[in-house]
Amino acid sequence: MKVLLVEDDQRLATSLRHGLEAEGFSVDTVHDGLDGLWRAREGIYAAIVLDIMLGGMNGYEICRTLRSEDNWVPILMLTAKDGEYDEADGLDLGADDYLRKPCSLVVLVARLHTLMRRAQAQPAMDLQVGNLSLNPNTRRCRRGDVEIELTARELLVLHTLMNRAPDVVPKQELLHAVWGFDFKGDPNIVEVYIGYLRRKIDRPFDTRSIRTVRGVGYQLTR
Repeated sequence: MKVLLVEDDQRLATSLRHGLEAEGFSVDTVHDGLDGLWRAREGIYAAIVLDIMLGGMNGYEICRTLRSEDNWVPILMLTAKDGEYDEADGLDLGADDYLRKPCSLVVLVARLHTLMRRAQAQPAMDLQVGNLSLNPNTRRCRRGDVEIELTARELLVLHTLMNRAPDVVPKQELLHAVWGFDFKGDPNIVEVYIGYLRRKIDRPFDTRSIRTVRGVGYQLTR
């Protein structure tokens, strides 16, 4: 069970990480909001423990961004702010639970287990294109009986292509769906991730399911 902990108080983050690891969790820890968003996009996590008051980007903005990108990893907001409106704001933006600091490690662990069980209990909704399947809930991808390990960003690219298959997905639409409308980087990042996907879902199986439509975008075929 891998958890992402985004907490700017380094002493508290270290304490929580040690406590969670003692309970059997694997924990990635970051102390800045922008780093937290990057990790959440790139990694595969069973849950995210997310502080609200962060440098770079606050917890509300991280939660809003992930949900707008159809990233539904369970999020537990952890904050020193006290008040029902703060709690409502977090839940309205798509957070799954909320704890105020200081909190009991026992309670935090129990809440995380509850969130994970709830996520796993969601009905399977496999997307299928030929013998390639993707379950957005469990984040599991398969080609036939072979499981394929993808990063969170690769999953988002593939999910967008599979949702639209066999239609051609314009490059700009992929960029907005996966990296967001406020992305200021090199748009050729789309080609980079298409290349990553081809190396994982096509080449090992001697197939070419991702087709480039020059000047338009990409198409996923059987």
